[in-house]
Amino acid sequence: MIVVENLVKTFGGFRAVDGASLEIGAGTITGLIGPNGAGKTTLFNVIAGVHQPTAGRVTMGGEDITGLPPHQLFHKGLLRTFQIAHEFSSMTVRENLMMVPGAQSGETLWNAWFGRKGIAEEERALGAKADEVLAFLTIDHLTYEKAGNLSGGQKKLLELGRTMMVDAKIVFLDEVGAGVNRTLLNTIGDAIIRLNKERGYTFVVIEHDMDFIERLCDPVICMAEGKVLAEGTLAEIKANEQVIEAYLGTGLKNKDKLAKT
Repeated sequence: MIVVENLVKTFGGFRAVDGASLEIGAGTITGLIGPNGAGKTTLFNVIAGVHQPTAGRVTMGGEDITGLPPHQLFHKGLLRTFQIAHEFSSMTVRENLMMVPGAQSGETLWNAWFGRKGIAEEERALGAKADEVLAFLTIDHLTYEKAGNLSGGQKKLLELGRTMMVDAKIVFLDEVGAGVNRTLLNTIGDAIIRLNKERGYTFVVIEHDMDFIERLCDPVICMAEGKVLAEGTLAEIKANEQVIEAYLGTGLKNKDKLAKT
């Protein structure tokens, strides 16, 4: 689905992504792991159009999407979430979801004046869609809560819900477990698995919680120093000497530490 070829992103003289090549298969939940500073988030940002690549190529379904801005990728079904959730804090959870789809009728002055019936019908449909999403994520009890009052984990669920409002094809999740308690993380994991199996979503997940990665992800890709080191099952990754060196710098004698990371 996504093919990344020799991708490079430099900041001044620093190569944050250094010739990375990888493939994301349609219908997979792919884990992206690596030590801090490995280039994982920068890779996400380049694929998702937040940063322009210095060199290299990205294709989606055979179409060259290299350097396209986020709003164009959004309309192609490629979405990306962030380590820190972004929400409209003064709006309700339901309203946050209803804001997601683009080109809504009420956005034009003409329709605001003369197309009120159409706007009302569209809002009813969006509201129904939002209610469906909230029920799917089991957070319908938060429907009318101000988004700014949500916990960190609830905000991550809200971000996942946003992707459902536009029926995304591929979603890049950046540290979805950061600052989230275990109960909510399990709820998020359940939702990701259901979206993958029931609705055909493709996911790429950056995460440091190896239990979460093991539960959800196959394959797993490991990065270090801007490069792709290895790809395979999590068990294969944990047994890879290059991966162990990247995490620990001391080789196989400390491989048990990686298993507990």
